[in-house]
Amino acid sequence: NNGDLFSLTQPKMICDIHRRFLEAGADIVETNTFGATTISQSEFFVDDPREHGGRKDPEFYQKIVDDRFLGDLAWEINETSARQCREEGDKAAQKDGRQRFVAGAIGPLTVSLSNSPDADDPGFRVVTFDQVRTAYAQQIRALIAGGVDTLLVETIFDSLNAKAALVAISDVFAKDGVRLPVMISAAVGRGGETMISAQTTEAFWNAVEHVHPLSVGLNCSLGPDLMYPFLGELAAKATAAVSAYPNAGLPNPLSPTGFDLEPADMGRFLGDFAKDGLLNIAGGCCGNTPEHIAAIAKAVADVPPRALPPSDAPTASRLPEIGTATSRAEEKPLRLSGSQPFTQQPGVYMMIGERTNVAGSPKFAKLIKEGKFEEAVAVARQQVENGANVIDVCMDEGMIDGVAAMTRFLLLLASEPEVAKVPIMVDSSKWEVIEAGLKCLQGKGIANSISLKEGEALFKERARTIQAYGAAVVVMAFDEQGQAATYEDKIRICERAYRILVDEVGMAPEDVIFDPNILTVATGMSEHDNYAVDFIEATRWIKANLPHAKVSGGVSNVSFSFRGNNPVREAMHSAFLFHAISAGMD
Repeated sequence: NNGDLFSLTQPKMICDIHRRFLEAGADIVETNTFGATTISQSEFFVDDPREHGGRKDPEFYQKIVDDRFLGDLAWEINETSARQCREEGDKAAQKDGRQRFVAGAIGPLTVSLSNSPDADDPGFRVVTFDQVRTAYAQQIRALIAGGVDTLLVETIFDSLNAKAALVAISDVFAKDGVRLPVMISAAVGRGGETMISAQTTEAFWNAVEHVHPLSVGLNCSLGPDLMYPFLGELAAKATAAVSAYPNAGLPNPLSPTGFDLEPADMGRFLGDFAKDGLLNIAGGCCGNTPEHIAAIAKAVADVPPRALPPSDAPTASRLPEIGTATSRAEEKPLRLSGSQPFTQQPGVYMMIGERTNVAGSPKFAKLIKEGKFEEAVAVARQQVENGANVIDVCMDEGMIDGVAAMTRFLLLLASEPEVAKVPIMVDSSKWEVIEAGLKCLQGKGIANSISLKEGEALFKERARTIQAYGAAVVVMAFDEQGQAATYEDKIRICERAYRILVDEVGMAPEDVIFDPNILTVATGMSEHDNYAVDFIEATRWIKANLPHAKVSGGVSNVSFSFRGNNPVREAMHSAFLFHAISAGMD
């Protein structure tokens, strides 16, 4: 069932299929490359180790990704299929004068980054993020070499697989100096979640919006009728064009096409989607013949496309100006996601659970040091049950391998639905731990933290990497001269970082979270007396002068001089929070 191989073994047949769909009215045709990666092709050319008492694991897939034969085969399939599409599209355009477009199809793979195949080890994954990323990067380069107009990451069952594809696209664009439009399309089940990783439609959009895709949409799934409410949700939230190309109903071996719905049925469903203002791009997936596409094209021909809302993509005219005051009601909210979306509400203080921080919880630290990761998951679950909007995970401790511990723990959290629904803050002073954590998040999390301490070049590099993973970022008020302690230093460093992130890196300003350093008061040193006031006033300045930026801080620092005297500390925290939140602390 290796249909991608037909591009090499049956080129006339594949070109004839493209031609028939183009003549039926298709404006966009996909390459025949749904499974054209080394990983997917290995299913057909490499013995399954499970048949000989072994298992598929990252060691196995590293050999697959490195395999010269599979690499050459994947390249040839992708480049050849892209050229076939390109030639047929250009022939059709020459005949009727209407331009046709070629979408490079990037499928979901036969492995999952979000789920474990081992019921006894929910933290196990057969493949790593970097292996998937490498396989996708090779496919992307070959599609571009073949002449595609756009890259289509489609039939997304597992949102973390899709994130690896999107990061690979970002890598290729940056390294090869090329840029194409990106289209993104998910496959959802009856509840509107991606079929493997269980991410809801809005959470999915929050996780991919940073790509500024040409379109986002739904395809495949269970047919058009069950897709409607989730398509409506996506159309209401997305600033990109919205696409829908569903299956022709459910599989039916007694039907001539193998699916339930006839051309007239698909025309009616997609026509209704269009009339209700949900669509910019319509089409068909499994079970749709050229006759189905002709019926859909006819049904939507005279219907105006969905009106596009203003895009948040950065342009010179949209860059916020320093000093532009925004009210809390006008401020763009921070939007994050786990398997479910989180949108910051105006005037509502965000609660971040820090019991999964080895520096903040002796119980959690003990469990991690003893390797009791499954028991440590209960600490995260308790944080969510107690109302945490975001879970902070930190493994910074001298006796802990931060990369391994962060990866293991986050993969376990992904298998725990009640915890996986909330966004994750990946917290570390070590960059390699932050990046390892971001590779485990299917949703939009927070990277905590980066700063200007090691200079602008490294700051920009890390910010762009965080942006490629689709995360928001905490920026500490440090620069090459050290930590900002005074009001003047706090606002100077925050303003400088904001302009770099928003103007140069292109990060959404609402994804920038400043930590202007809550420092300890009542130390006996007079120069420390104003630290709390300086933080509060710096917060007020950031909110008035750095549009849409957020402010966070570690409140317990302010009372550290009174450690052991909890009544005093709690009173100080309450008074501090009252004034800091009033000033705009998020």
